Amino acid sequence: MKTIRLNNLKKNILLVIFTMLIVFSFNSCATNVKFLTSSVVPAAQGSVKVKNDNNKNYVISITLANLADSKRLQPPKLIYVVWMVTDREITKNIGQIKSTSGIFSKKLKGSFKTVSSDKPVKVFITAEDDAGIQYPGTQVVLSTEKFQL
Repeated sequence: MKTIRLNNLKKNILLVIFTMLIVFSFNSCATNVKFLTSSVVPAAQGSVKVKNDNNKNYVISITLANLADSKRLQPPKLIYVVWMVTDREITKNIGQIKSTSGIFSKKLKGSFKTVSSDKPVKVFITAEDDAGIQYPGTQVVLSTEKFQL
C-alpha cells in the first residue's frame, strides 16, 4: 500500500515539474516591455507583449491603464494611434487604441492586438485626428525603449 502511494506521489511530482517546464517555455518566448512614463499623460501606464505565432509572425498585444481621453489633451485629438518601428528602421501605423471605461471601473483602460510580419524593436502611441495617417504626429503619448526579441 505504501509503495503504491509513494509511486503515485512521484508521478504527481514529475507531472507538476513537467507542466511547469511547459508553461515556462511558452512564457519565455514572449517579450514584455513596459511603456516609459509619459510627459503628456503622466498617469498612463501600460505594457507591450510581443511573441511569435506558428507562422513566424509577431503578435503584438498592448494593455493600458489610466489613459486620458484623447479629447482632453492639449491640443485635443480624436484618437490614439499605435506605431511600430521595425528592425529595418521603418515606422508603421499598426492601428488604433480602443479604450473602455466601464461602469465599475474608474480607470480609463485601453487594449490593442495585432499581427505583423515585420519584427518590432520599438512601439509608441501618438494622439491623432485621423487613424489612417502614414506618419506619426509630434504628440507622442507613450513610448517604449528599443527592445530585443
